[in-house]
Amino acid sequence: MAKYQYFDVTLPLNEMIRVLPEMKLPPNLKPPPANPPSSVYRIQDVNKGDPVTMARLELISHDGTHIDAPLHFIPGGSTIDVMPIETTNGPCHVIEIKDEKDITVKELEPYKIKAGERILFKTKNSPHVYDVRQYNGPYVAITPETADYLVARKIRLVGLDYLTVGHMEPTDAINKVHKAFLGNGIYILEALNLDGVPAGKYEMMCLTLRIENGDAGPCRVILRK
Repeated sequence: MAKYQYFDVTLPLNEMIRVLPEMKLPPNLKPPPANPPSSVYRIQDVNKGDPVTMARLELISHDGTHIDAPLHFIPGGSTIDVMPIETTNGPCHVIEIKDEKDITVKELEPYKIKAGERILFKTKNSPHVYDVRQYNGPYVAITPETADYLVARKIRLVGLDYLTVGHMEPTDAINKVHKAFLGNGIYILEALNLDGVPAGKYEMMCLTLRIENGDAGPCRVILRK
């Protein structure tokens, strides 16, 4: 019998890379530049007579399962290539959220979260939000109040089973949540698929691509029970 149970909670990179829906902005704000389309496709294939199989990846740094570094929102913030290895490797706690809209302080208080913890939130998002390329329905996310609560507890890392940790409406919520975490050196792990992963304590193993001066990096996340 295997000594450990492993869960791969990483989204696959393929031709259906999941993307965020368009943010609804007030009339006085200009929309950000459109992200170029992302794709993963074969440029040579031994099954089609080519001498080798090779694929080309065209991604933005926040495609798929990835880690946000402080530079993503914080001017002069640290970059993904200098993220301490222990940030994403070590004990972690998967907390299952029952609220169907928000991750609230009230629901987290019984867990008595301590400094240095790695917290991953499992919500109703897993797995249905990843069934389509662009999910336009409601999703569970962290409120600015809850972000401040977790910052005060000095956690090391926060993760969520959605493409972003904050709500896109109201429009300032997503910014407040990111700035609260990243401005205090707390890295953000986004686009986890925690379907089938029971709540509880795990050992997390995760490494990101070492992108020089990167604002984020795609990664592979394994949980060991």
